[in-house]
Amino acid sequence: MSHLSLQQKIDGAGGPLPMLRSSQTGPYAFPIPPEFSNWRDEQRAWREGVALMDQSYHMTDLYVEGPDAVKLASELAVNSFSGFGDNKAKQFIACAPSGYLIGDMIIFGLADHRVNIVGRPTVANWVEYKARAGGYDVQVDRDERTLNNPKPRKTFRFEIQGPNAWKLLEKLNGGPIEQPRFFQMGALRVAGRALRSLRHGMGGGPGLEFWGPVEQGPEVKAAILAAGEEFGLRQVGSRAYASAAVDSGWLPCPMPAIYSGQDMQGYRQWLGADSFDAVASLGGSFLSDRIEDYYYTPWEIDYGRLIRFDHDFVGRDALERRARDSHRRKVSLVWNPEDAQRVYGSLATPGANGKYMEMPAFHYSSYQYDAVLSGKGDRVGISTYSSFLAPDGAWVSLAVVDESHAAVGSELTILWGEPGGGSNRPNVERHVQMPVRATVSGWPFSSLAQRGYRPA
Repeated sequence: MSHLSLQQKIDGAGGPLPMLRSSQTGPYAFPIPPEFSNWRDEQRAWREGVALMDQSYHMTDLYVEGPDAVKLASELAVNSFSGFGDNKAKQFIACAPSGYLIGDMIIFGLADHRVNIVGRPTVANWVEYKARAGGYDVQVDRDERTLNNPKPRKTFRFEIQGPNAWKLLEKLNGGPIEQPRFFQMGALRVAGRALRSLRHGMGGGPGLEFWGPVEQGPEVKAAILAAGEEFGLRQVGSRAYASAAVDSGWLPCPMPAIYSGQDMQGYRQWLGADSFDAVASLGGSFLSDRIEDYYYTPWEIDYGRLIRFDHDFVGRDALERRARDSHRRKVSLVWNPEDAQRVYGSLATPGANGKYMEMPAFHYSSYQYDAVLSGKGDRVGISTYSSFLAPDGAWVSLAVVDESHAAVGSELTILWGEPGGGSNRPNVERHVQMPVRATVSGWPFSSLAQRGYRPA
């Protein structure tokens, strides 16, 4: 029997967790070449030189236009939209009525009544559903990511970043550019084309994200590559790009709080069985019989500081009740190098081998959840995105841990690998679980990112 909706698929699998754990989908795909040179030097480029990231293919663009465009965004976002409009940009953070996080994207004000919401498909799905079901005076136009889109994209989207980024940007512009504040929009010219820009960066270095009509993309990229030779510009392939989130401390794909709750059932019945959230996979050593144990609150991934109770929005009542509670905290976990090397060395002992760690990013499912244990063996958190950062020679995870274990320097243990020797998913080989000692560090892990957009 074919399923038409996410709800039907959940019902057919016997619940959301069996559905997610048996999904054959691998990690989120970035449809660009794996490497343009080598991922080690491509990582170093955004830390030490200048890097070009092509973001034209892997994100969903949802255009919302009409008198209620900003009203719709405001009533779905936990953060305030006071003063938002044309030529403004910000994070768009959405929660379910339960107060658990659905996800975040970036919202751009393209005109007073037209916005573009950009990122992974999850939040775009939710916004589109509410736009169509909520009686808002808007029209939505969806430009799907390349892997799910038979048509050409509407726009190209490039990012130039690193210590030498501004010199390259001003060369391309033909003159000085005023450095905007983080997440502030601006403009520049490349190859004679006037382009909108955003002060944004995955690794925290100075630079801009900018975009324009897709037909101008090849000409603009050629100009960037030609001008960038002087500065040692490197293009960033998918392998290095997948590790940038860990470097900058951004958790890109939290499990959305959509798989349970009567108040979300209408959405699950609307959302297709072939949607991103319906085919996403769950992996790792963290096990619970409650799907809610896989959800996050905004505070747990450091979005609590952005919540504003100055407007009505979905999830407000639940968040107000939790505002004074203690919350788990997002941290970086630096893996003990001897333990990480032991996992690699175990590959030479078939039958006693640990789970393979792909370099540099070794998350192997849509939602990666590995158990974090205290010195007493108690479960105190979740390790999620994990990567090897060549500039530091370090294996690093993003994690959410109990407040009592979140102090920098705390010693914890990550349980690496699947229970029961693995699963039926094609990218999970037979293996044994292995403990990896880890030390709590701050985030962003990159000191450049700390200086660039999250100063102490």
